[in-house]
Amino acid sequence: MLDLLNDLLWSKVLIVALVGLGLYFTLASRFVQLRYFGSMFRIFAQAFQRKEGQLSSFQALMLSVAGRVGAGNIAGVAVAITLGGPGAVFWMWLVALLGMSTSFFECSLAQLFKRRTEDGGYRGGPAFYIEHGLGLRWLAIVFSILLLVTFGFGFNALQAYTVASSLHDTFGLPTHFSGIALVVVIGLIIFGGIKRIASTADVLVPVMALSYIIMALVVIGMNIEAVPATLALIVKSAFGLEPAFAGGIGAAIVMGVKRGLFSNEAGLGSAPNVAAVAEVKHPAAQGIVQSLSVFIDTLLICTSTALIILLSGVYQPGAEIGGVILTQTAMAAVLGEWGRIFVSLALLLFVFTTLVYNYYLGENALGFFSGKKPLLIGYRVLVIALVMWGSMQDLSTVFAFADVTMGLLALVNLVALALLFKVGLRLMRDYDRQIAEGVEEPVLDAKAFADLNLDPSVWNAEQAPGVSASERAEIGHSLHQR
Repeated sequence: MLDLLNDLLWSKVLIVALVGLGLYFTLASRFVQLRYFGSMFRIFAQAFQRKEGQLSSFQALMLSVAGRVGAGNIAGVAVAITLGGPGAVFWMWLVALLGMSTSFFECSLAQLFKRRTEDGGYRGGPAFYIEHGLGLRWLAIVFSILLLVTFGFGFNALQAYTVASSLHDTFGLPTHFSGIALVVVIGLIIFGGIKRIASTADVLVPVMALSYIIMALVVIGMNIEAVPATLALIVKSAFGLEPAFAGGIGAAIVMGVKRGLFSNEAGLGSAPNVAAVAEVKHPAAQGIVQSLSVFIDTLLICTSTALIILLSGVYQPGAEIGGVILTQTAMAAVLGEWGRIFVSLALLLFVFTTLVYNYYLGENALGFFSGKKPLLIGYRVLVIALVMWGSMQDLSTVFAFADVTMGLLALVNLVALALLFKVGLRLMRDYDRQIAEGVEEPVLDAKAFADLNLDPSVWNAEQAPGVSASERAEIGHSLHQR
């Protein structure tokens, strides 16, 4: 049954929806992800600005990169190549390039429709723009349940399984030891709340991403003469032009789209939950920053993994070795046995930050239903238990189940994005207009969006001069009680 649902979702429905809507968003927005690509880095510099008690745009970016950069970048790419051939990498690139525009709109909308919480912070995401933008609370509830099950439970077990199996292969470490270590560290962080989660991501994400890319550049440098042929192999295989993979074009597309979405999450509806938490002056600015995280995830880190595997000579069509073991073996073949150790340690960091991110997404989904503390504590305990359980299991069935719930999650979010696309275009054009007028840092004028169900304690009070963070929190609290 799971295989049947997966085949229907991924071989037919989602390929059309993801690629089709991504292409439509790209064309209708006049290639927003390319027009503002240079600006991403300027806005990225502004993203360090932070108000007291709030998360900065940079912290929100690091949180989303923490989630996007995980087992999918190391194990997922290897699985895509094993099952879909080198051509799968090309389709991962395409999904990412189109996904940058999808990410722009979903994260901008998440900012626009976010709500202030009682402690003065923010909550937002697809459930919020579905309820407040479309007025469909039942669909928002469906989305929240899928988000909770997929990220809060399923993906956390999968990430724990991936890192435990990697450490067992490299060091012979019993899987339950890895599980215990993960449980202890994760427990300390998630019981500290979103600000502790963000401060952890601030430090770990740049270190792990840069170190992995540098190591990939070393491998590429050692095999520089083979790089043009390898890139040609990827492109030819994507269209069935390479004899060894001529019959695998369907598998290449399916695996590229599926693993690409699992890795970069563009259109999935996960990153907007984090994007909404940031303090920004205009929602589109966060959309632009979040597009950059898709670029970092797929076009930098996933490509690094693909080149490591294909340049090493370890990969052979039809070979049984796959997943994270393939990536480790490829690195060891080029750099020696310490390369295997490096991949295990990199994966440990990647998975660790993703576990924390997955937990937060589940908490956000739970917060949509209830803010009761006993329920939140129960959720935290269950997450920790599933991390321990996942580290000791063979999770093939859980993988299949998570793929189904991930597909349904993406489908709900993409439907919402299609219905709210005109609102997203209004936001983008408002930002475009201010940039064209020479405004260095555009600001949202809430009066221009008075027809929408926005939280006045977020945007109206935000624009009013002299309103302190504590006063805005009081406004939010009174509105929440009403």
